[in-house]
Amino acid sequence: MLLRPLTLQAPRGSVAADEIRAGIDALIADRADDMPVEFPADVLAAAEEAAGRAADEDRADRTDIPFITLDPASSTDLDQAMHLSRTAGGYRVLYAIADVPWFVPLHGPIDTEARRRGETVYLPDRRIPLHPEVLSEGASSLLPEQPTPAFVWDLQLDERGEVRDVGLERAMVRSVAKLAYDEVQQQLDAGTSDEMMLLLQEIGQLRAQLESERGGASLNVPEQEVEADGDHVRLTWRQPNPIEDANAQISLMTGMAAASVMLEHGAGILRTMPPAQEQAVARFRRQTEALGEPWSTAQRYGDYLRSLDWRNPSHLALLNQATSLFRGAGYHAFTSAEQIPEDPAQAAIAAPYAHTTAPLRRLVDRFVLLICHHHLTGTTPPAELLAALAEIPEAMQSAGSRVGQLEREAIDLVEMLALRAWVGETFPAAVIERREASTNSDGNGGAPTRVEVQLIDPPVTAWVPLDAQMGQVVRVRLEDVDVAERSARFVAAGESEPTTEHAEPTTEGEGAT
Repeated sequence: MLLRPLTLQAPRGSVAADEIRAGIDALIADRADDMPVEFPADVLAAAEEAAGRAADEDRADRTDIPFITLDPASSTDLDQAMHLSRTAGGYRVLYAIADVPWFVPLHGPIDTEARRRGETVYLPDRRIPLHPEVLSEGASSLLPEQPTPAFVWDLQLDERGEVRDVGLERAMVRSVAKLAYDEVQQQLDAGTSDEMMLLLQEIGQLRAQLESERGGASLNVPEQEVEADGDHVRLTWRQPNPIEDANAQISLMTGMAAASVMLEHGAGILRTMPPAQEQAVARFRRQTEALGEPWSTAQRYGDYLRSLDWRNPSHLALLNQATSLFRGAGYHAFTSAEQIPEDPAQAAIAAPYAHTTAPLRRLVDRFVLLICHHHLTGTTPPAELLAALAEIPEAMQSAGSRVGQLEREAIDLVEMLALRAWVGETFPAAVIERREASTNSDGNGGAPTRVEVQLIDPPVTAWVPLDAQMGQVVRVRLEDVDVAERSARFVAAGESEPTTEHAEPTTEGEGAT
């Protein structure tokens, strides 16, 4: 199942929105011991004090550079700001990242709490921040017209978009504009965009081509949004804008540069992922052939995935199966050349990579920024920083597990509330997985042959007791929904049953919304 982020678009006071909030309140309350929401008093006091901290005198002044931020319109925890320019030999990317370490000293109360949390939690109706909001949405956020401490990556690119030189300094910066994805994409489509967004589009395309050449891969699937209308909840698809992909390429490029710096100097934290196992690759290749969309041995894996259209049922099934190829992502800390992993690459990116561009929202980025700054300025990392590196992978893995479970349960809750209004109706759905019938060890009972299907509207998945081939379009009926148990029961629908007027999967890859 392709789990995508859910965002709630609903006014407070609507029945559906309030029901979602009450349900998520209950989920969080059940995890009060390991999912902190409120910050302790000493952390809040330390954050208030840190927010008023004056910048150090030896920090570079880059407030004359017109940085801009590009995020969803509602974002206020702004980690990154950019300034792009063309050079004689290619491009220059100045990428300002919030200097969270300036506000969060090692082993202080904010650092201790951040290590307990690990990352910001994003749920359909709220977020649970990694740092107190006076920092994450205030003093350390790269808000427009606010002088803010930042690490500034200076990336010199050639005409193909390859990074040829890397610098990093601590500076004061000032964003001149907070841009939103949808608005920028509309301007690009209309031919009215400014020069910097045109450059972002250009550099993003070059970096995407380099990703293809090195064998990197990304899944071309839409996101989900939740809309509440009175008593009902509706799940809808949201296809990311092309400019979002270009923006992501800048972040990926910076993470790859950070990894190269740390590997060269023998200390840091990598984001790792092992290569796909041969048997998994062989299985996926057989699935592509069975679905009539063969993956040629001459075609790179990433290029093949980029050719798939989620609106085509066969392609949707393959995108779902593709997630099985790359598993086992983790973090690897090292403080000497001997501790560097034999294969330091992140397999899906097809290059060494590190998280370094979201320190307001992710714990590990703060430490990567600090260690990279020491490396690139030729200063010796302090012993307490090197000692902390070894502790961060476990904190991130623990946080990822907790957060992932809560996010899945929140999605289940929203899906059940969305489906509740459709009990008794029939839907077209694409088969994305199939499992043979099984029996218990004593020979009694067991499970029938069943398939996992993806409904297009509403965009949910479900297991149904019927037999069909992957990529086939079937009709299923929603029998009942139990919100408390987070379960919905679908059954095979008869051929003569009327189908609800929803967008139907199409083998032509058109018409779905």
